[in-house]
Amino acid sequence: MVTSYAMSKETRLLNLICIIGSLGFLVMILWVALTTNELLSTDNLFIITVCLVLALAFAINPLLYLKSENKLPIPFLKKSVDAGQAPARLPGQQAIPSKNPPLLDAKGRAVPPDVGALVASFGKHERTDA
Repeated sequence: MVTSYAMSKETRLLNLICIIGSLGFLVMILWVALTTNELLSTDNLFIITVCLVLALAFAINPLLYLKSENKLPIPFLKKSVDAGQAPARLPGQQAIPSKNPPLLDAKGRAVPPDVGALVASFGKHERTDA
């Protein structure tokens, strides 16, 4: 328990340092944009680009940490069907015992139960060379 608390404390500190660094580079971009006479000069565009890249480099670690903790919602990402949920069955259909996670199509949706039964029946037969 002590090591996980120390690790979370270190992770919080490192994420805080990364966020401060990223915000510092964004503030530098604002400062350059507000204090220069000619914004679209080669030097200013170079400084802004470098600061944006460095801000992204510092921000990526805290963002990935939030994603791994499921605290960062990703808007266009669909969640897959949990392995614990049984697929919907029609009346009269028997449940297919499944030890594997549910079968998904190309778009990440669960396949219908009859297709799952067909795939399961194909997997039962041994392959013979003719």
